[in-house]
Order: sequence, then C-alpha cells, then structure tokens
Amino acid sequence: MTAFADKVVCVTGAGSGIGRRTAVRFAEQGAKVVIADVNEEGLQETATQIGGTGGVCEVRPADASKGVETEGLVASCLSTFGGLDVFFANAGIAGPIAPLNKTDDADILRVLEVNLLGPLFAVKYAAPVMAERGGGAIVMTASVAGINANAGPVPYSATKAGVINLAKSAAQELAGSGVRVNAVCPGLIETGMTQTVFDMARQRGTEGKLGYLNPSRRAGVPDDIAGVVLFLASDAASYVNGQALAVDGGLTSSMPFAPSNALSMV
Repeated sequence: MTAFADKVVCVTGAGSGIGRRTAVRFAEQGAKVVIADVNEEGLQETATQIGGTGGVCEVRPADASKGVETEGLVASCLSTFGGLDVFFANAGIAGPIAPLNKTDDADILRVLEVNLLGPLFAVKYAAPVMAERGGGAIVMTASVAGINANAGPVPYSATKAGVINLAKSAAQELAGSGVRVNAVCPGLIETGMTQTVFDMARQRGTEGKLGYLNPSRRAGVPDDIAGVVLFLASDAASYVNGQALAVDGGLTSSMPFAPSNALSMV
C-alpha cells in the first residue's frame, strides 16, 4: 500500500507502543518518517522495524514537551525530507498512580508538560509550515480519560481533556488554512504505559477480564489505534476536523452498568 507515498510524517513518542506501531505503518504505506522520543534505545528498535519493511526514517532523540525541540523536529522534516505533511503528537506519560494530594508537584508538572504542552507545541510549530505548503494533518493522542472520569489519575485525565479541547480550538484557529487537527482517544491498550496492568492480570489468571466492561469485550492493541491515526491523517478524512475520536471498544458509548441477561441480545 502507498497511501502516504511521498508524504513526510513526524511521530513523537515513537520509541514504543502506539507511536512505534503507527510510525511503522506510515512507513509501510510509503511515508518518509521522522521518529522522535526521549527513549533512544526504543527509537533504534523502531527504526530497525521500519528498515525491515523497506521504509525510510530519520531518528531524532527529542523531548516533545520542549518547544525548541519540537521546532527542531519540524526543521528536521524540512531539511531531511523537504516537507511536512503529518504530525502525530503522540508522546505521553501516565505519571504516578496516586491520589492527587499524594502526588508531588514536580510529577504533576511533568505530566502537564509532556501530555499537553507536547501537542500544543506541535500545533504551534507544525501548523504554520503545513499551511504555507497548502495543508496537512495534525493528530494528537488524547484518551478516554479525557472524556470520562475513572480512567486514569487526575493530572493525566486533566491533560487529556485539554488535548481534546486543543484539537477543537486549534482547528478553529486554523480555519481555511488546509490544516486539519484531530485527536484520537484510546481506551485500554497494551503498551509500555499499561504493561504492569496486563502483567498483573496474567499472573492472576484474569487477563480475559481486561476490557470486559466495553461491548467489544477485549482490551486493545497498538494496531487498533494506528489504523485510526492513519485514517485521520489521510485524504479519506479530508472532511474530519476538530474531532476527538474514541477508540475504546465502545467503553464510552454508555453509562456504567451491571450487565444483565435480560437486556442482552446474545
């Protein structure tokens, strides 16, 4: 497939999980990919996987929460590959799994910096370049935790709600520029961030219960999110703008309830 042939894509948080799988899939479909992360070892593994598909990438260790480094990523796309068509602002951290009053201020600030400032800087530095070249697509990783409560710690959830509003607000500010801005809101996905949850469930023999609260009755994998990101970045989504798309097996489609056979069709 060559849906992104001759396109230049930047992916942050590409050293593992959703970012890695999405970067590989962009490369498989013909894109030239600039991959960024603070995890240099993870980046090299991603680059190896991209190379294994015959794809082309540029490795750029970078902290997406720093404006100057995001500006550098954009400049690298232009200098290395001659353009920038898609920016996937995916870098994120969960922060401590603890009540807010027991979370250090420094940890709270770091979650805010990575999860919210990262996508904000992506818009600030990528959008003008894209607009000057006639358009492009920015996709951000939010979360179902930004839609409803009880899907993550308070600082994490607040940042993801901010990402959802950022996608909407940025789309409005960029009206008429040809630059689309959308967010993807993953549910429970097995990545490095959630690995402890999955490992503990496997140890207890309760892996089958992961994701059971959603209608799809399973947890997700990075490929579930990657496919949606590629759609939002593609011409097939040319009329999708300022949206936050939940990819959660249907978890956020309903109010919480105890399943009842009397209300089930199966």
